[in-house]
Amino acid sequence: MNATPSPTSLAPLYWLALGTFAVGTESFMIAGLLPDMAADLHASIVATGQLVTVFALAYALSSPVLTALTGALNRRRMMIASLAAFALANVFAFAAQNYWELMAARIVLAAAAGLYVPGANALAGAVAGPERRGTALAIVSGGITLAVAFGVPLGALVGDGLGWRMTFAGVAVLAATATAGLFFGLPRTIGAGLPSATLRERIETARQPVILMTLVVTTLWAMGAYTVYTYLALFIAQATLLAGAQIGFVLFTWGVAAGVGVLIGGKAVDRFGPRRVIAPCLAVSIAAFSLMSASAHWLPRAVAIVPVLVAVVAWGVAHWSFYPAQQARLIGIAGLRGTPIALSLNASFMYLGFSLGAVLGSITLKFASASNLGWTAAACEAAALVLTVAIGRRRVSVCAVAGNAA
Repeated sequence: MNATPSPTSLAPLYWLALGTFAVGTESFMIAGLLPDMAADLHASIVATGQLVTVFALAYALSSPVLTALTGALNRRRMMIASLAAFALANVFAFAAQNYWELMAARIVLAAAAGLYVPGANALAGAVAGPERRGTALAIVSGGITLAVAFGVPLGALVGDGLGWRMTFAGVAVLAATATAGLFFGLPRTIGAGLPSATLRERIETARQPVILMTLVVTTLWAMGAYTVYTYLALFIAQATLLAGAQIGFVLFTWGVAAGVGVLIGGKAVDRFGPRRVIAPCLAVSIAAFSLMSASAHWLPRAVAIVPVLVAVVAWGVAHWSFYPAQQARLIGIAGLRGTPIALSLNASFMYLGFSLGAVLGSITLKFASASNLGWTAAACEAAALVLTVAIGRRRVSVCAVAGNAA
C-alpha cells in the first residue's frame, strides 16, 4: 500500500490542526487565569504577567533559530517530537511547585510551540499538494483561530471551576492526542526533501526596508492587543461589576468575535485588497481601546459593562480581521519565493509584540492603573496606523520612480 495519501486526502491536516489548537490554547489562556495564579503562587499580578512576557519572547526568539537549525532533519519526526515535548512541558507546568518552576515550563513550551507551528504550516502544503495549499493552510491555521474563539475562554472557565492547574492538564491531553494522531496519521515519507530557509536567509529578508517596516507594524499591532489582553481579567474586574466565571464569558465573547474577525478579514481582503482592510481595522482598534479606558474612568461600574462589552467585541473583530490582511500584504511585498520566510517572520514579530505588550501592560499597572490600559493600547495601534500609511506612501513613491526610470 502506498504510504503517501492522494492529493485530495486532507485527513492528516486535522491532526496538525489539533496540535495548533493545543498550542493556541496554551499560548493565550493565561490572561484569564492571572488573578488566581498570582494568589496561588504568592506573586503579584505584574510578576505573574511576566509568564506571558517570557513565553511570547521565547517563542519570538527561538522559533526562527530552531526552525533553521533543524531544517535538515526529518519533518515528520520533528513535528512529533516537538508536540510531544509540548505535551510533557504542560505536565511540568501542571505540577510546578513555585513561580520559577512554572516560568521554566513556559520557556520550554514556547520553544516547542515555536518549532511546531512553522513546521505544521510547511507540512500542510506537502500533504495537500500545490493545488490545495490554500485550503491546507486554512485548516492548520484554523486550529489557532478555534483556540482563540473557544479554547481560551473554555480554559478560563475550567480554571475558575477546577483551578488553573487543570487547564495545563487539559492542554497536555490535547497535545498528547494530537501527537498520537501525527504518529499514526502522517505518512512516513511526508516532508522528505522539503526545503527550509537558513537563518541567514531569514535575516536578509527581514533587512529589506519595506518588509521590516511591515513587520514592525505587526509588532505594534500585537503590542496594543496584549497590553490589554494580558490583564483583561483584572481590567474587567475593576471597571465593571463582573467577577469569576462572568469574566470567562467575556473572554468567550472576545474569542467568538475574533473567530468572526478572521472570516471577515479573509473575505474582505479578497474583495477589497489588504491595504483597504488594514487601516480600518487599526482605526477600529484605536476606538475600541479608547472606549474601554473612557468607560473605566468616567462611568459607574454598573453602567460601564455595556460599553466595555461593545469595545471588547469591536476589538476582537478588528484585531483578527487585520491578521489575514497583514499576511496578504506581506505576500504581495515578498513575492512567492519570499513568502514562507516572510510569514514565518511575521509570526515571530507578532509574538515579540505580545511580549512587549505584556511588559507595557505591567508598566502601565505599576505607574498608573488598569483603567489606563486602553489608552496605552490605543497609542500602540495609532503608531501602527501611522507606519502603515507611511509604508503605503513609500511604495507608491518607489513605483512612481521606477515608472519614470522605465
